[in-house]
Amino acid sequence: MFKPISAAEQAVTRHPTPPPSDRVIYIDMDDTLCDFRGRYHEVQAQSPEITYPQSQVGFFVGLQPLPRAVESFHHLSGLANTSVYILTAPSVRNPHSYTEKRLWVEEHLGFEAAYRLIICPNKALLQGDYLIDDRVAGKGQENFAGELIPFGSPKYPDWRSVLFHPDIGLFSE
Repeated sequence: MFKPISAAEQAVTRHPTPPPSDRVIYIDMDDTLCDFRGRYHEVQAQSPEITYPQSQVGFFVGLQPLPRAVESFHHLSGLANTSVYILTAPSVRNPHSYTEKRLWVEEHLGFEAAYRLIICPNKALLQGDYLIDDRVAGKGQENFAGELIPFGSPKYPDWRSVLFHPDIGLFSE
């Protein structure tokens, strides 16, 4: 599934440092890029005795991408003068979540996207212009200094609506 990098490859591999950009966009993972809720309910239906499905090994790596999430991530990442990062909070009860989220990113978004993965329990610590997140509070979203785009809300119910955000300006109606 994932090919380890040899010592020789590591020696010549350059880690991409994004150039300075005019705009920084952070994208949440759970229920923004991937279907956390769907998997959560699936595990609970199969094993009702599991109170916290997200605390199980394998939970995060098995999440499915949400519709248009992968394409939208790549589209936003390709915009001029824009740096896009994946900003996700860990499941502290599941120490494997850190590794599994990294593996999910590589599998669905590509290896290079792993360099843009930030795992942080307090999203207010990061500086940026936009945070696309399904939650508006609880992990520092309410104190994020830039604009919070509430994914899944009536105004931004899906990725198409996010891409039509007037300030992101990716598309026009």
